[in-house]
Order: sequence, then C-alpha cells, then structure tokens
Amino acid sequence: MGSGRPLSSGAGYLRDSKPVVYQAGPRKITPIGAGCHKFPTVDGSCPDVRWPTARLAHMHLGIDFGTTRTVVAYADRGNFPVVSFTDGRGDAHEYFPSLVALTEQGLVSGFAAQTARDTGATVLRSFKRALGSPMVNTATQVSIGDTQVCLLDVLVSFLTDLRAALHDNSTLTALLPDDPIERVVVAVPAHANSAQRFLTLEAFRRAGFEVAAMMNEPSAAGFEYTHRLHTATSTRRSRLVVYDLGGGTFDSSLVAIRDRSHAVLGSVGINRLGGDDFDVVLADLACTQAGVSPEDLGISGYFQLLAEAQAAKEQLSPQSRRMVLEVGRRSVTVTVADYYRAATGLVEQTIAAMGPLVDGLDNGEPDLSTIAGLYLVGGASSLPLVPRLLRERFGRRVYRSPYPAASTAIGLAIAAAPASGYTLSDRLSRGFGVFRETDGGDRLSFDAIFDRDATIVPGREVRIERRYRAAHNIGWYRFVEYAEMSDSHPVGDIVPFEDVVFPFQTHLQGPEVKLGDLTVQRTAEGDLIEERYLIDPHGIVSVQITDLDTGYTQTHQLGLS
Repeated sequence: MGSGRPLSSGAGYLRDSKPVVYQAGPRKITPIGAGCHKFPTVDGSCPDVRWPTARLAHMHLGIDFGTTRTVVAYADRGNFPVVSFTDGRGDAHEYFPSLVALTEQGLVSGFAAQTARDTGATVLRSFKRALGSPMVNTATQVSIGDTQVCLLDVLVSFLTDLRAALHDNSTLTALLPDDPIERVVVAVPAHANSAQRFLTLEAFRRAGFEVAAMMNEPSAAGFEYTHRLHTATSTRRSRLVVYDLGGGTFDSSLVAIRDRSHAVLGSVGINRLGGDDFDVVLADLACTQAGVSPEDLGISGYFQLLAEAQAAKEQLSPQSRRMVLEVGRRSVTVTVADYYRAATGLVEQTIAAMGPLVDGLDNGEPDLSTIAGLYLVGGASSLPLVPRLLRERFGRRVYRSPYPAASTAIGLAIAAAPASGYTLSDRLSRGFGVFRETDGGDRLSFDAIFDRDATIVPGREVRIERRYRAAHNIGWYRFVEYAEMSDSHPVGDIVPFEDVVFPFQTHLQGPEVKLGDLTVQRTAEGDLIEERYLIDPHGIVSVQITDLDTGYTQTHQLGLS
C-alpha cells in the first residue's frame, strides 16, 4: 500500500468472539420514509427529521438528480405528474438542466446556465459524475475553467436554484403557496459509495429540502413499472430486471414484485457509462470526418460540439439514416450506421455487467423463465440502438418505459406519497470492510463487515459489533468499500477511506499525542476493544471504536474527508 504502515492493528480477536449482527427499527414501513430518520451532517450534528403519517395538504416530491437533466415529479391524489419548468424564453421543459455556469455574479444553474454559456460564460456539465470518484469527499474540488470550486458548494448552488425554479418558474408555482414542499424522496445510483450518498443528502439539506428517504435509482423505476403495469407480473414470473441507462451512469437491478411490495435481489452498475459517453463517440466521429482533433477545437469548441452531438442523438428514430453536425465552421455528415457500429461496444458493456442478475447470460443463453421482463429506463435508453441490441439478446420480453427520462422521478414520487402503500427492501450493492493484521503483524487479512448484498430498508438500520483484546499499542485501520470479493479479498472497484488511527494504551489516549507519528508495536494482551458499525437507511456507513476498559471512544463518518 505504499506507506509502509500496517493497514490495521485490530489483531487479537478473542477465540470465542463472533460478530454480533442485529437490526433495529421497524421491519417494514408504509410509506417509504415515514417515521423518524437520523442522518449526520458535516458539522457532526444529527438532526431529527420526523414525518407525520397522516396525509396533509403539503407537496410530496420525487427528485431524480441526473447527470444531464434533473426531473421532478409530485404526488397528486394517486397521480404522479412530472413538473415542467419554464426557461428564459417562456418555453416549457419537463426537466431542469444539470448544468452550472460561472459568471461575474457567481454560480448560476439550469436554464440560466445555458443562457450564460451562450454569452461566453464557462460552464460545468455532468458535474454529478464527480460524485462517483473513488476519492470524493466534502473537500473535493472541481474545475470551472481556471477556477477551482468545492464540489459540495456546486451541488448546493444547483439544488438551491432548482428549489427557486420550483417556486418561481414551474407548474408547481401556483400550488406551493398553499401546499408547501414537505416530503422529498431522492435517488442515487445503486452502486453509489457511502461518501456519494452522504454528499447528496447534505447538498439537498443545505439547499433547504427536507429529505424523507433516499432510494437507488433502478429501485424507484421499479415502482413506476408496478404502478403503471400492476397486472404485468404473475406468480410464475414475479421478477423484473430494471435496465437504467442515464446520462452518466448505468445501473441494473433484479426486483422481486408481490403486489406493492418490492424486494431487490441484486444490483450491478458501471460508474462512468451513460449518455455522455454516447455523445463523445458521436462528437469524435464528427471530428474524424472533419479532419480535426478535439484538441484543435479548444475546450469551448468541443463542449459546443458535444451539445450538438447530444441534440442529434436525441432526435434519432429507427428510420434515421444520417446526422449533420457543425464542427467548427464546417458541416459534416455522420451516418447512423457508422455511429451505431462505434457505440455498440458501450451497450455491450452494460449487457455484460448484467451477468450476475440473469442466469445463463454469460454463455449467451439467458434464463428468463421467472422474469416478467427487462424494463428500460433512463434518458439514454431512448437511443434506438439500445432496445435493438437488448431484444437481440433477450427476445421480445424487453419493454421500454413510455417515460424513460422520468421513470425514476415518478417512482420517487410514489415513494413520497403518504398513502401509496408501496414498500421496499433494497440492497447495499457495495461491500464494506477493513484490512487487519494477523500472525503478530506478519500478514494481513481482510474482514468483510457488511456484505455487498446487505438488505437496506428505509427507516431501518443495520449494525454489527466486534469485540477483541488489543494486541498492539495502536490500531491502524484501512477501511474500504468494494464491488466484488475474490479469495476473501476485495477486488475491482475499491474505494479507500481515510486512515483511522486508534490508541489501545491509556497513555496514548490524549489530544496531545500525535498517533500518526507512532509505529505499530506488538504488546501483551491489552484492553477490551469494541467496534460498532452502523449502516443507516441511506447506505451511509459510520464506525464507533471504544476502549471498554478506559471509556475512550472515537466516532467516524467514513468517506467524508
């Protein structure tokens, strides 16, 4: 690992000590998010958020914060319409652009950012993708031109402008004075790590939204499917594969459905694959056709080409044969056939990722005997190439949502509705554990604390305890989140957290001791140490380490700094 420091010093488990696993809170809630939830904030406070179960004349929203577009839906007496926003020219759109621009007056978002871009301002597109970085935390910076801005500040600014647009320039504007926003349910990618989940929640909180619950994006889309096609499943075919291809990410979940009760059986995802990547493929083809490189266009010119590529892509129909794009000052033609050949590999990546969810997919013979269908959602799934390739692999049981860009938001609004009656058992989709020393520090072993398929129910916490006698002077913990395990070790997409150093000896348990300057040393049997791990209903992990003999304790919200 490069530092030369032991990764952990929690060796010395008592031989008869076994992990204690328990779950707290109600086993089931209706609706999602009802009751009392606690989630920590950056400043360490832990506010209570209480939601009454009785229906009030307040607005209940589902907000799908997307990579390229943010979509909002609301609950209206059993209906879940999508909110329309009005741009500066008076045109209505069923989305709010996920775009920020840096102007002389500061950051602006949405349609105002589009206007600023047209007048020469520097913009930041697809900033949600920065949340998927393995190293993201509360101090992460992003570049807007030559200016460095804190990612959390960008998120808060964007969501603050979204809230203002809801009040001032949307189909809710006339309703909100009498029906103020109360319950908000938001979504994250199914494979989002703990830091990404926390930053999303924190940004919504700072922007003035009261978040009742957070759902994985494909799980929300499953609600929209059931609400619209409640008779589509049967006793024999009670499972649904949700294929969610958004602007920046791909997620897929296998969901077992029984009436309005949903249970996620597994989730997979690709952190950086979405509509943006299809735009890049088309833009690069246009550059090749024009005989220039993206670098020749400059940052501003290439961003303009990407915007043109996105618009051309979204206008494609099964009958389309060619596209005309402006590269610099030159018009070039790209055939749809050439574009599809170049983009096929992206779709094949998503199909390959779905292997763990569909038996027989790896050998080309998917078993769909228990599956009602493959449900396509997400704006990028509207590209005709996507359903075509999926039908070639899965046959006629491929269905595309009539609201591909809004399906997740509608599902979130269903979850937010106090009387919807929908319940959900979801999956963590990422494992969490710690490297520990064994054999007196001579080798390392990995302790998987939370399995990647741990069940997460909104309103319900999962906790694990470890107790052991310390065998070293200090404990040096390296916590990680991971996508897969191989030979008892995490592999693939691994997200390391900041080191946690804990003193196991009384004379080291003071603020004046610089633990980072100490070396790990083997000691005789020491104090009794307790580790308490908590994964909250949003998938955020925290740990409390306590010396039970002295009472000294440390609590860490993992992945934030």
